[in-house]
Amino acid sequence: MRIALGVTYRGTAYQGWQSQPGGRTVQDHLESALSRFAGQGVRTLCAGRTDTGVHGLNQVVHFDTDLDRAPFSWVRGPNTFLPADIAVQWCQPVPDHFHARNSALGRRYRYILREAAVRPALESGFAGWVFRPLDGDAMRAAAAHLIGEHDFSAFRSSECQAKSPVKTLRTLAITRHGTYWCFEFEASAFLHHMVRNLMGCLIAVGTGQQAPGWVAEVLASRDRRVAAPTFAPDGLYFVGPRYDVAFGLPETVPGADWLP
Repeated sequence: MRIALGVTYRGTAYQGWQSQPGGRTVQDHLESALSRFAGQGVRTLCAGRTDTGVHGLNQVVHFDTDLDRAPFSWVRGPNTFLPADIAVQWCQPVPDHFHARNSALGRRYRYILREAAVRPALESGFAGWVFRPLDGDAMRAAAAHLIGEHDFSAFRSSECQAKSPVKTLRTLAITRHGTYWCFEFEASAFLHHMVRNLMGCLIAVGTGQQAPGWVAEVLASRDRRVAAPTFAPDGLYFVGPRYDVAFGLPETVPGADWLP
């Protein structure tokens, strides 16, 4: 039987999603909890790996098991063994051809940014910070250059292992909520550090350091060296993947529209 789970986690204390020898990753904790509950080893595959400090709102994983357990038990059981900042939110059996990563039609990220003259404390780890006023119209004008299918090499980490830098950015919406800014990204897939590198460039435009058209020049250059520095991971959230509706998997979980 193949099982899909939706997992929410706070990434602050972890070295990203993917399992590492030190065991301080979200995957390590999840697989340990699943294995303890199942009484046998469980290995998972996820929809999208996240970096150190990045949070997950609806990370989807799948695994295979020969155990016959009710779906709710795969939620409550592992949660008994998980730390407080990681929790399984839902469980659903899926067809054998379902694959958490390969079946995804798209992925969504959100970046929460606080605009304040003084560094905030309560939001530390949960929102990025900028002390200069931001121009929303300028950032939206810059974002328009990024929509569509492009070679995003200029926004790609040197450690990226993706086979191709060509991705389709479907949505880049920018809204303000009091002193907070919300940046919503949706693409066919993302390169390593792509969202954080895009954020660095958008903020350079929003603070007046660059004109909106500069982003188009960076994109066309395909050269990471001409883009802005990679922005902090603190306010980055993996909202989750999108799948064919035939799988019937939840696209959101309670609290996925979170803002401070």
